[in-house]
Amino acid sequence: MTDLTEFLASLSTQFSRPASAQQTMDYWIDGWQRTILFWDVLRQRSDQYYAQKAKAVPNVLSFDAELVLDGRTFARPANYGLVRVKPPEGVIIDLKKRPFVVVDPRAGHGPGIGGFKADSELGVAMRAGHPCYFVGFTPDPMPGQTIEDIMRAEATFLEKVIELHPDAEGKPCVIGNCQAGWAVMMLAAVRPELFGPIIVPGSPLSYWAGVEGQNPMRYTGGLLGGSWLTALTSDLGGGQFDGAYLVENFENLNPANTFWTKNYDLWTEVDTEGSRFLEFEKWWGGHVNLNAEEMQWIVDQLFVGNRLATAEIITSDGVRIDLRNIRSPILCFCSKGDNITPPQQALGWIVDLYEKDDDLRACGQTIVYAIHESIGHLGIFVSGGVAKKEHQEFASNIDLIDVLPPGLYEAVMTPKTASAANLDLVSGDWIVRFEPRTLDNVRAIVQPDPENERRFATARRVSEINLGLYRTLFQPFVQAFASTQTAGWLHKLNPSELPYELFSDRNPLMQQIAQLAGQVRQQRQPSSPDNPLRQVQALISEGIIAALDGYRDLRDRSMEQIFLSIYSSPLLQALVGMRASDEPPRRHPGLEPEQLKFIQQRIAELKARLAEGGLREAAIRSLVYIGMAGPGVDERAFEVLRQMRAKHGGLTLEEFKQVLREQFFALLLDRDSALAAIPQMLPADAASRADTLGKIRQIVSATGEVSSDRAERLMQIEKLFETIEPAGPGPGNAG
Repeated sequence: MTDLTEFLASLSTQFSRPASAQQTMDYWIDGWQRTILFWDVLRQRSDQYYAQKAKAVPNVLSFDAELVLDGRTFARPANYGLVRVKPPEGVIIDLKKRPFVVVDPRAGHGPGIGGFKADSELGVAMRAGHPCYFVGFTPDPMPGQTIEDIMRAEATFLEKVIELHPDAEGKPCVIGNCQAGWAVMMLAAVRPELFGPIIVPGSPLSYWAGVEGQNPMRYTGGLLGGSWLTALTSDLGGGQFDGAYLVENFENLNPANTFWTKNYDLWTEVDTEGSRFLEFEKWWGGHVNLNAEEMQWIVDQLFVGNRLATAEIITSDGVRIDLRNIRSPILCFCSKGDNITPPQQALGWIVDLYEKDDDLRACGQTIVYAIHESIGHLGIFVSGGVAKKEHQEFASNIDLIDVLPPGLYEAVMTPKTASAANLDLVSGDWIVRFEPRTLDNVRAIVQPDPENERRFATARRVSEINLGLYRTLFQPFVQAFASTQTAGWLHKLNPSELPYELFSDRNPLMQQIAQLAGQVRQQRQPSSPDNPLRQVQALISEGIIAALDGYRDLRDRSMEQIFLSIYSSPLLQALVGMRASDEPPRRHPGLEPEQLKFIQQRIAELKARLAEGGLREAAIRSLVYIGMAGPGVDERAFEVLRQMRAKHGGLTLEEFKQVLREQFFALLLDRDSALAAIPQMLPADAASRADTLGKIRQIVSATGEVSSDRAERLMQIEKLFETIEPAGPGPGNAG
């Protein structure tokens, strides 16, 4: 009520200062001209839409590319393809650097968002010297195509990329945007040997997670009674699920933008905003379809079932998809401003799979997360600012991410200032540091709640019951009466599709708009920005936005309250077979006996080999020990190490990663014994010791003055290097 009162007061103030007759005429002419130009932009959007639709493989990549593999020709065909992205003029690619492979989401829109602009995931990776590949798809799936067929195709793509880059230092870095993220993670769990670091921006992996009062999208499945509606929609679509419905779901999240702001902003600044509007709409309006089997699997297993985060998915050939099997570093990039994949859904899988920090380390996993404070879901992929900050830092520090010791980290970025130490060691405008975190840090973000899980587990059971009833009682009749004509009309009448038909040249009323718009541009008479009527216009717009936001908030609160009241019912929970409230509502995987046995064997091996190795192993153990005391791993320290490695040769990146992990675990298992063994690993040659100690000091001081615990640990290492003991017979002493 207060907002409405303030709005009416502001409007009254504006009307108390009436516009002159000339100002009224100026605004009237300007308004009509803007309306004609606005209609013409919508006409251009429709023409662009149909031109894209006529292409065999429509996409919005801003880079040239050449086809490498076509998944439609595989034994198990899938409508996916692998292309090599050609670098822009002036960009030099280093074939020794690991390739980047960007996989776009098939969530209603067409491919290309990962390379939408020069400042994009592909753009910054190429500027960092990496060869780049892109995995896209055609608008229609192959007959009978399944999610597993897509996984097999993407595995073949990665095998080909690895084959094409035999000299690359490291396996491909794979970026899975949004819904492509869960697909990439599933494949990495089954074929971990194909992957280097994995980046999953804005990717939902734990679908029940969220905070009450926020994230209303997660309630949709339960309020609709489960996935039976997905089956009905696919049946009406003749065996395909129209991607326009997914786009409509996204648009419903923000009705103010969908029904007003997007078009109002274009109408207000139509002289300058037309090209930007058309550029974005080229991707947003490129709707693609999914097979009924694909969409049903996604809804049942992920959106409603939430089975990925707890290793409950089993492939048709009996392989359990367990994300703990991934051996590559995983970087989860999410945002507090994302209402489609909030941080809880991007990070909740970590605390679903792991109970203790030692469990995560025992699995040898390295997980990094980065949380943006405000950017929306699409901005994670298309924002130039995000590309020039987060994605650029990820690309330029991908080798550092690859060699981080097992554990949980947060990527913290600070601006590069003139006062920062060793600026020559920083490649971009930001200094990135990977700070150690614990599972408790993630729990504070995710806020897991057993009662919340019980509600969603109940909704999953209800969904299974309703789907069974639909398939038994109604599906045969729906499939008998559905036709391609029905599917075509439903597609045209979809709110996400209808505007393209209405504003295209196919509509006789629009055929003169282009000519009329040309005349308007020649006689354009914009009104003055200080025209009182333009100010009234802005106030009315603000009132409409406030009203639509109020409707959205009321709708979301109502959805949440209805969901909570239905699925919190003990009676409903009992009717669908949920057990007593003191039992967990779903399986949380623990360490399997075979895995525990393997870990115990590795612990025994590492303890037995604490004194093995030479100068190289001792130096890496020393660096790890000093680094464990600080705020995190700084990119400058790794750059010094990289330069030394490049100058003197020696270990490959993979070998260095293996040695670093062994030394990390040695310190973790028995720190005192591991440190005491360092003098035995050193050669008797004082010059070699002094030279190595100098390099350790150089690396440690790369971030600035060494202080506090790190300084004490450095002094401790210096004393160990001064201790003369017979060197062991480890291979590292050979050179």
